[in-house]
Amino acid sequence: MRHFNEIVAMAASRQGGISTLEDVLATSRSRTPEDIAATPDDRILAAMTRRIFQAGFAWKVIDAKWGGFEEAFDCFHVGRCASMSEERFDALLKDSRIVRNAAKIRSISLNGQFLLDLATANGSAARFFADWPDTDYVGLLDFLKRRANRLGGETAMRFLRLIGKPAFITTPDVVAALIREQILTEKPSGKRDLRIIQNAFNEWSAQSGRDLTAISRILAMSVASLGVGEARPRRVSSLSNST
Repeated sequence: MRHFNEIVAMAASRQGGISTLEDVLATSRSRTPEDIAATPDDRILAAMTRRIFQAGFAWKVIDAKWGGFEEAFDCFHVGRCASMSEERFDALLKDSRIVRNAAKIRSISLNGQFLLDLATANGSAARFFADWPDTDYVGLLDFLKRRANRLGGETAMRFLRLIGKPAFITTPDVVAALIREQILTEKPSGKRDLRIIQNAFNEWSAQSGRDLTAISRILAMSVASLGVGEARPRRVSSLSNST
């Protein structure tokens, strides 16, 4: 396991220099805990929904329909989504403004209730996510897998990245870098492997002062010739009511 400065140098070399690398990193910086805490809970539910519908589906289709999703689900008003009636559910199954996947539509109601529960205990769901320590990111992933609906694995990772929470994503490029650094011997397959990754990221963060998102992206760019290993996620559009 190299000192992280060496990995930064590898990534910078592939990007054409440290200045270019930093410019690339600037395109998806994490938000501060207070900024995350100030996010309305409807935007948290919107971000969850966007990532759930994008999972296993063409992202550009979800992006093109996103305005319709906002309309169909009352701009993701948490209380209204949580109390979705069977009649409303049946109507949504026929609504051409959205992708009509029954299990994923149901997840919006279930996750709405999940967020209401978090808000009751923490003041807001956003505050809960803001306060969770980055050094136990994998604990948050486990919590989402157990308590939320359809938010396991990479879907949960991309959701957290979308709301601005520092987050690593186990993309093929990141995994390749972790194997190169002898952190892993193969693709991670369970909690033990994720904890090993967390420990490595915590050490690299202490060395570099960089957060989980920056470290994850730098690892990806240290092996991907075009530095696009984590290029797909976007944050801003899902944290507003705009398309």
